[in-house]
Amino acid sequence: MKIAFVHQPIGIISSSAPRGSIELWIYEMACRLARSNEVIVYAKRGHHQKKFEYKKGVQYRRISTAVDEWFTFISKALDKLERFSLFKKIKSIIFFRNVKSPLFASSLFYFTYILQVARDLKREKCDIVHLHNFSQFVPIIRAFNHKIKIVLHMHCEWLTQLDRTMIENRLRKVDLIIGCSEYVTEKIRLVFPQFAERCQTIYNGVDIDHFVSSNRHVFANKNGVKRLMFVGRVSPEKGLHVLLEAFQEVVKHYPKAQLEIVGSASTSPIEFVVALSDNPKVSKLASFYNRSSYVSQLQERMLSFNIANNVIFTNYIPHRYLINHFRQADVLVNPSFSEAFGIALIEAMACQVPVVATLVGGMTEIVEEGKTGLLVESGSAPELTEAILQILSDKDLMKRMRNAARERAVELFSWDKIVEDLLCQYKKICECTA
Repeated sequence: MKIAFVHQPIGIISSSAPRGSIELWIYEMACRLARSNEVIVYAKRGHHQKKFEYKKGVQYRRISTAVDEWFTFISKALDKLERFSLFKKIKSIIFFRNVKSPLFASSLFYFTYILQVARDLKREKCDIVHLHNFSQFVPIIRAFNHKIKIVLHMHCEWLTQLDRTMIENRLRKVDLIIGCSEYVTEKIRLVFPQFAERCQTIYNGVDIDHFVSSNRHVFANKNGVKRLMFVGRVSPEKGLHVLLEAFQEVVKHYPKAQLEIVGSASTSPIEFVVALSDNPKVSKLASFYNRSSYVSQLQERMLSFNIANNVIFTNYIPHRYLINHFRQADVLVNPSFSEAFGIALIEAMACQVPVVATLVGGMTEIVEEGKTGLLVESGSAPELTEAILQILSDKDLMKRMRNAARERAVELFSWDKIVEDLLCQYKKICECTA
């Protein structure tokens, strides 16, 4: 088969060190599929990146987005002028924007990017094109490639949150709809029952040979320091303000406890998550967007004197080096209000680190309650505190969870299993017209 992956244009992809979860998924799948298939990866061209590159059997074709970014710049400039009614009216006329049909979901968003990709796909005569999140790319790809099999892979809930008529028209042109968790997939089936048979779940994965425990996890720390860890973007929907509130209570029991927050201060645009959600807890997070940056609010309002020296903001760490931090952690905590999957959970589990997460999205499919970790209600600092303390205070429970976490990660989330599942779905849609 000849397979093309099209990365979303709001991020770049490296041929050696992928950064975000979607970049990582594409990289791992492309490298494995290239062993027996022809694979092309289309992505935005970053500074100093080559336009064409060939590595580990994968062709990387990088596309200029200069024109699209000027368009986005103008939109953001108008955002700042929205307090004036005249500019707000002009903006609504030009961009046709409302909550359910925002600019990022319109066919104008990165139009020249996907137009270049669509034309190149036609020349390459690929069998399958695999898109991520941006459903507006589907009609443009189909217009130039009538026979190609189109896969739309959702790592978020946009299909069920955006205007239904708009999304339905796009899904008619899709051959396979993938959700990164059964939570995402089932919501799509329920909202669009006419496409239910096209919907399948393919999980994110973990390199089980790289993310592996060290001897440090066999024995307790000699200095008795309990180490908690969070990995992800420092953004309101990730619930770090709740974690810091809970951590204040943890420190009362373990004064030397440390919390390491690993992730860039990269707040999600309000229209991506908060504005679209019908969950009241998520909607309330809008208040964090009316002040200074989220990380500044955390540091100024949530870091009381008694925990300031116990909390470390590590910022972004290249993915391959996360292993060194997982190996130092006793518990990984994800207090998110919105999480389609939660890739850091399976990486921690592969390293035999128990996890505490919220009863949100795909995380309930990852964590086996009471066996590999504990699940609590989102937004509840008392429940989060209790779960963390339960694991930290029970050595036997922690040992059992470590072993079970590794077993579950290997059984369900290894990249080799993920690529096997993906190939199975590819073959099914290709056989439909064979």
